[in-house]
Formats: sequence, structure tokens, C-alpha cells
Amino acid sequence: MRTEAATVTTDARTDPAEPTTDQTTDQTTDPSVVADSDTDDGEDYLVEEGEIAGDYLEQLLDVLDFDGDIDLDVEGDRAVVSIDGGKDLTKLVGRKGEVLDALQELTRLAVQQSTGERSKLMLDIAGWRAARRQELTELGTSAAQRVARDGGREALDPMTPFERKIVHDAVAAVSGVTSESEGAEPQRRVVVVKE
Repeated sequence: MRTEAATVTTDARTDPAEPTTDQTTDQTTDPSVVADSDTDDGEDYLVEEGEIAGDYLEQLLDVLDFDGDIDLDVEGDRAVVSIDGGKDLTKLVGRKGEVLDALQELTRLAVQQSTGERSKLMLDIAGWRAARRQELTELGTSAAQRVARDGGREALDPMTPFERKIVHDAVAAVSGVTSESEGAEPQRRVVVVKE
């Protein structure tokens, strides 16, 4: 439901819990409807981002002569675009996701060129990011459990910011330990320590 926000004026004689009437447009404005409208507008924008990205990636797949099904979704505050189903899609992932990261950045730039706004969209190809997320969650959880049990600290291998965030979230779910990032890119890593 799309609703235009109206200027709300209050009258000292009215009940503040009641919706008020805009003096200029004579529309009733309920604050919950305006909040829902803001949420809908944000999600509509993310859907638009996903559609722009999907069109861009469809053209790219055609040029590269790759087949794949493009799926668009919204998770939290970002559009998520997935390409699945084609053979040889792993070539678009590359070693340790390097090609995937480059394609994601190119797709974000295409969206930014179209909308004028920086995009935070996430691109996944052949389920690589989803599998990597699961792997990193398990890695972070097991490292946190070892440190909670044995004490000390455990430094993990260098990771991208995306990967470190997943590990930090997994460590945060284990009581008695905390995590921090150390080092400079590209050698920045997560270190798990006992609280």
C-alpha cells in the first residue's frame, strides 16, 4: 500500500491518540500508516535495485554465453540477487570468490549509475556465498567453543570484511568469549579471546 505522507497539524482540543486531519489536503493521517509506508518505500527501493541488478546480470550472462536463473530477494536492508541453475557457473565464482566479488562490485556500480544511490546488494552465484556463510558460521562457533573451554586466544586465517562479519556473529552467539579483528587488509583476521 502506497500512501503519501501528509503534513500533520494538531489541535489542542483533539485527542492525541486519534488520527488527525491535514488542513491543506483534508487527508486522514494515521502514524502507523505513515510508518508502514516508509517501510514499503524502502522495500520497494530494494526491489527496484534487485530488478536493475537482474537486468544487468542477464545482459552480462548473455554476453558471456552462460546460462542461469536469476532470483531476486530482499533480506533485511539489502537486495539479494542469486544466479543458479547453469552449468559452469562456478567459473563466475573464481578462486575464493574473487570473481564473484568483482561481479558484485560491478553490479553495484550498475545499480548506482541507474539510481544515483550507492547499493549494498549481495550477489550469490551457484550458492557459493550461502555455502561459505555456513562454513564460516561453523568455523566461528567451533573456534569460540575451543577458546571458551581451553582459554587463551585463537587467530583465524585472513578474511574479507563480509567473511569476518559472519564469524563475529557466530562468536557472539557463544557465551564467555568475544572476537575482534586485527591486522591490515588483505591480511586482516578475526581473533577469538576469552572474556
